[in-house]
Amino acid sequence: MIRVGLVDFDTSHVVAFTQRWNHVGCSEDQWIEGAKVVAGCPGVSYLSPERVPGFTEDLRGYGVEIVDRPEDLIGQIDAVCIESVDGSVHLERAVPFLEAGLPTFVDKPFTCSLAHAKEIAALAEKHGAALFSSSSLRFGREVIALHEDSEENGPVIGADAYSPASLHPRNPGLFHYGVHGVETLFAIMGKGCVAVNSATTGDVDVVTGYWDDGRVGTVRGIRKGAAGYGFTAFCEKKVVQSTINAGYIYAGLLGAITTMFETGEAPIDIRETLEITAFIECALESVARDGAKVEVAI
Repeated sequence: MIRVGLVDFDTSHVVAFTQRWNHVGCSEDQWIEGAKVVAGCPGVSYLSPERVPGFTEDLRGYGVEIVDRPEDLIGQIDAVCIESVDGSVHLERAVPFLEAGLPTFVDKPFTCSLAHAKEIAALAEKHGAALFSSSSLRFGREVIALHEDSEENGPVIGADAYSPASLHPRNPGLFHYGVHGVETLFAIMGKGCVAVNSATTGDVDVVTGYWDDGRVGTVRGIRKGAAGYGFTAFCEKKVVQSTINAGYIYAGLLGAITTMFETGEAPIDIRETLEITAFIECALESVARDGAKVEVAI
């Protein structure tokens, strides 16, 4: 049984993950075997501090040991999840665990800058620590089914993805919530994005990515009207349109995290995560440059 530690309690993910790993407070079809949350550090939140006390009490009620400092977890755990909603602190939070060689999951957004993302990846490589970051939307059953039906659908030629995209200055642009749509796009298209341009208003961001093989994909980040999660995949043999049912995305994500903790092998190439970070960073630069196309350079 993998002993998991959680760092930063300003997101409902700490409760949802603990419920599924520890088999408490959720239906049995959501349970994930092979890992258990044994300890956590509530941390200091600059984004949602009001959420920390309640989630801390929830985890205490599930029998999770609470420590004062992230470093206090080392020696008590086999793997760690960095759960801060604030992507700008993820590098700082991850350092002690990567230096200790612990398998590390970093929740979305991986970071809020490509420079930080590359530094985390370099630390993981230096210390031989397995590293993974993802939005749970990558593990929507509809996204997985698209790839499972690849023979029927044919190769993906392009895709449009959408998600809510509320804003927060600590997670600028699509880093805050629109990252779900970006992750969906990359889950469908794969890595290889070489340029980005963005159109934005107060109500919506529409970001176009250009792939090195000539394919084009877009993300619509929604801030007004009906929202949700979904995609249109333009394949060689058919067009696949789907909304994404969020009911089992945590279970899918946690299954992938558990496998990484057990095997030391990340479920996706870290370069794809770096591309996702660069995609969002370039979209912000494109907005600052009145929609100009910006090269994605990693």
